[in-house]
Amino acid sequence: MAEGTPRRIAAAFAAVCLAAGVGAVTVAVVAGPGPGLTGYVSESGITDSGYAAAYQIGIFSVAAALLLLAGALPAGLRAASGLLGVGAVATVVSGAVTCSEGCPLPPFEAATVADLVHGGASIVGAGAVVLAMLALLFAPAADRGLRRIAAYGAALALPVAVVVALALLLVGRGALLGLSERVLLAVAAAWGLVTAGYLAVRSFTADGPSIPAQVGSNVSRR
Repeated sequence: MAEGTPRRIAAAFAAVCLAAGVGAVTVAVVAGPGPGLTGYVSESGITDSGYAAAYQIGIFSVAAALLLLAGALPAGLRAASGLLGVGAVATVVSGAVTCSEGCPLPPFEAATVADLVHGGASIVGAGAVVLAMLALLFAPAADRGLRRIAAYGAALALPVAVVVALALLLVGRGALLGLSERVLLAVAAAWGLVTAGYLAVRSFTADGPSIPAQVGSNVSRR
């Protein structure tokens, strides 16, 4: 139980940071001067935007949430924790390196070095979170609750991630890419919130979920 308490605290803070980060980014996207669904979420963070500060605070809060969530996972889930750590680092880079107006990306637009760094970090960050879902889904050490949450998350995220990848390569900037990007980010955020909430309220030992005491035993095995 002593091992589980810090992990539950980390999970609770992860949920708070993620909710705050998503809220800040949403405000920046909705209230900012962006082009709506035809543009990228990242366009709210360009230097000339009046909501760039809110966007960056939100992105850094999301990065902190991913790092806390990585630490909240049980010790046997190192692959998922590592992927969330990669996602956290990539998200920090994405927030620190802002793109130019329109956040152009190849192969349909000419991009600056900053655009490529920002876009690449954003793609790596989102991809790492989706891979973390799959790592949890197939991890023998994950309990049934974590696997179920990961299964729902992956079932929703994978098809949308494929659409985003194909739109980037074959279509380019437009309503399809803008909408699918938002859906993917929303699914990733929802998965993170549910997973963090689950980890915050469940009881577990260092090795996994709590084990009920045997009937008639006076000593709890928790």
